[in-house]
Amino acid sequence: MDRIRGLASLFWREVAKFGAVGGVAFVIDNGLYWYLIHGPMSGSEVKARFVSAGIATIFAWVANRYWTFRHRRQPNAARELVMFVFINIIGMGIAAGCVWIAKYPFDVTEPSSLFLVGIFGTLLATLVRFVAYRFWVFNVELDAEPEFSHDQEILHPHGVRRTGSAQAAQAPGNEPVRQAPGGK
Repeated sequence: MDRIRGLASLFWREVAKFGAVGGVAFVIDNGLYWYLIHGPMSGSEVKARFVSAGIATIFAWVANRYWTFRHRRQPNAARELVMFVFINIIGMGIAAGCVWIAKYPFDVTEPSSLFLVGIFGTLLATLVRFVAYRFWVFNVELDAEPEFSHDQEILHPHGVRRTGSAQAAQAPGNEPVRQAPGGK
């Protein structure tokens, strides 16, 4: 029961931190975009969106790596960043895809309706991002804390643990080493 409470507590802390990071990244992205299209990049709105989204993505990666999922960081930061950017591109595609579906197949042209569809797409993409970050990008287990050491079983209930020497010890066909009573 303590393990379940510990996992639930960890999950909600990660959700809250992820939401805070996402909120700040949203402000950075849209605030910078607004500044760029009304100043140095006026007339280049698409380029400005890429610049603002790129800067917000880098902020989100650093904040998620060193705060939200700090106990789950991968040792290879470059690989982790590439995976993070890949997931963000998928997220942008989900949000833009929702707007595209509303605008073209459903012929929605009202800007406020498209804006609301865009918010729905962003929320859907945020859910996908959280799951992908938690279980794919920042997926190192919390082996140092016993109540969290098996949290990957959510995705791999009958599989092999994903880290360290435990993987070899628990691989199918390998029997765990058993000690005789008394520890000898």
